[in-house]
Amino acid sequence: MSLQTLESTWAFEPRAADPTHRHVVGLLGAGIGGSLTPRLHEAEADQLGLSYTYRVIDLDTVGQPAERSAALVRSAADFGYDGLNVTHPSKQLVQDGLDDLSPDARILGAVNTITFHGGKAVGHNTDHLGFIGGFRAGLPAAATNLVVQIGAGGAGAAVAYGLLRAGTRQLVIADIEPGRAEGLAARLAPHFPDSEVSVTRTDSVAPSLRTADGLVNTTPIGMSGHPGLPVDPELLHSGLWVADVIYRPLDTELIRAARDRGCAVLDGGRMVVGQAVAAFELFTGIRPDAERMLASFRAEARS
Repeated sequence: MSLQTLESTWAFEPRAADPTHRHVVGLLGAGIGGSLTPRLHEAEADQLGLSYTYRVIDLDTVGQPAERSAALVRSAADFGYDGLNVTHPSKQLVQDGLDDLSPDARILGAVNTITFHGGKAVGHNTDHLGFIGGFRAGLPAAATNLVVQIGAGGAGAAVAYGLLRAGTRQLVIADIEPGRAEGLAARLAPHFPDSEVSVTRTDSVAPSLRTADGLVNTTPIGMSGHPGLPVDPELLHSGLWVADVIYRPLDTELIRAARDRGCAVLDGGRMVVGQAVAAFELFTGIRPDAERMLASFRAEARS
């Protein structure tokens, strides 16, 4: 299945397509000066012949505290933006500046995309679409009956939601803070009565991994500045697929260890591109070429 195919049904409607519109969008967050997202969006817009400007609203650069996130959302609307992507630390804080939330964003309690249309600011969450769309494209034959997920933070919530929506019947969420995993499980379980969501500690995943179909890392362990692996590599086996949401670097220590042990692997590039594909469509009403965006992203990420 192509990454172009994300979800056949949307819980919200994207903007009506207008190729003549001058699109202005942005990214709101802290420490985001080096983000690849602006180039990813603008390169695809160029290919589609769209007028599309992507600006960075870095809290550190503009000298604003995170608590001003909601006010900055309103300012963006006043200045004629079509939408915003949102990242740390603003995914929860922007909600006070919104008129409505999509059902997915309401369940997850986090917003990573905002659209300004018809006089309303609406918050969405495309992270779960990004993960599951990338998963289906990168590991199309992989089973998902029993999956072990490491991490229960913001990325973990989106991945867990995506897996359960895609049909995972048994999801084991492991976190170094059991209370965080329990909270996520309690929030998601009522929406998926046909699935079992259980929790454990990160250092207690061995029994589950022996029979699991797959393992997903949603923690920062393995990204630049946070070296290491989230689980003992000796627990990896060839019957297990392994996915990582980290994309800097694309080849994390976990991905390399899993590949060495014969596991099918999925790096974090497809998730970040998948959520960008969904956001681009919300902003413009036009479905971009996801495989082209993925190729563009990989070229930038490896340069």
